[in-house]
Amino acid sequence: MGIPVIEGARIGAYIVKQHLLGRKRYPLVLMLEPLYRCNLACAGCGKIDYPDKILNQRLPYEDCMAAIDECGAPVVVIAGGEPLLHKDIGRIVRGAIARKKYVTLCTNALLLEKKMGEFEPHRAFNFSVHLDGDREMHDKSVCQTGVYDRAVAAIKAARQKGFKVTINCTLFNDADPARVAGFLDELKELGVDSATISPGYAYERAPDQDHFLNRNKTKELFRAIFRRGNKGRKWAFFQSSLYLDFLAGNQAYRCTPWGNPLRTVFGWQRPCYLLNEGYAKSYKELMETTDWDSYGVGNYEKCADCMVHSGFEPSAVAHAVKNPFAALKVALFGVNTEGPFAPDIPLDKQRPAEFAYAEQVERQLNELVEAEKAPETATAAE
Repeated sequence: MGIPVIEGARIGAYIVKQHLLGRKRYPLVLMLEPLYRCNLACAGCGKIDYPDKILNQRLPYEDCMAAIDECGAPVVVIAGGEPLLHKDIGRIVRGAIARKKYVTLCTNALLLEKKMGEFEPHRAFNFSVHLDGDREMHDKSVCQTGVYDRAVAAIKAARQKGFKVTINCTLFNDADPARVAGFLDELKELGVDSATISPGYAYERAPDQDHFLNRNKTKELFRAIFRRGNKGRKWAFFQSSLYLDFLAGNQAYRCTPWGNPLRTVFGWQRPCYLLNEGYAKSYKELMETTDWDSYGVGNYEKCADCMVHSGFEPSAVAHAVKNPFAALKVALFGVNTEGPFAPDIPLDKQRPAEFAYAEQVERQLNELVEAEKAPETATAAE
């Protein structure tokens, strides 16, 4: 359904190796955020609500490469913020490819035509352009008119130069299934290779708190979308078939928060790409000192409605490796869009949400101030 055979085989072999080695927790995708700064301010985004001093920070090239080596995941997804604002972004991509990683660079595409010369087409590299539907849907989502047209122009320019391009589409509770299906139909006309589709995560700091989907609404929405596309088989998705089946309510997965670990300018974010509840100084510390059992659906209130690909795609992929016939069935016959949903995880024992954003931001700002003072202190001592 859109994932190249060689890439799928290599990732599958990697997963089998982890199981043979007896590793309970291992990374599938390294999420690399070399900066938080963005040139858009989307209403559903909770990634850019930081003071300027933090937004101006950049993860150096050397630290990006160290994170790739330390983590060891076969796939690297470079996100943000807007990664194209990083002055070394081309070098970071080349460094990741040189380490034989599959690399996806997520972008809103506003700077893509200007920055395209910093990259070269490669079988292991693709741009993932943020498009939350057709022109009206997307411009509403990003709170700015004209962004859809600029993104489409950049996509066409990238395709003409031989780059692989996928679409990253995030849906909220005002999404119309017929329009979403129509948008997916139009992707072929753009020459887009495939799409990644997911419900939005209810970021606590997002300006718009009224349009996030709950789990039941997510399942109903995706079933309605897939019905209009031959049970999803009409479109090419850059995702596993079982994750799509999960979105339609046919699988009841637990989250795999360690599957997509996140490295930011402040270190390794706990516990996952979506939740910011502190940082570890190393990947080893993240894996060994995070209380993983305290997070996820049924364990933590903040996770109750989450069905986002960053947490559940690793669960679906692991299921596919253990039970390839389940994945093959969905690939051949499509996503089931009728009948009862699979039993969901009960929420009666989840712990209440904790809110420590202000405290964390204050701590991060203090660390930046102390780091800036350090050279001055050293000079004075000399």
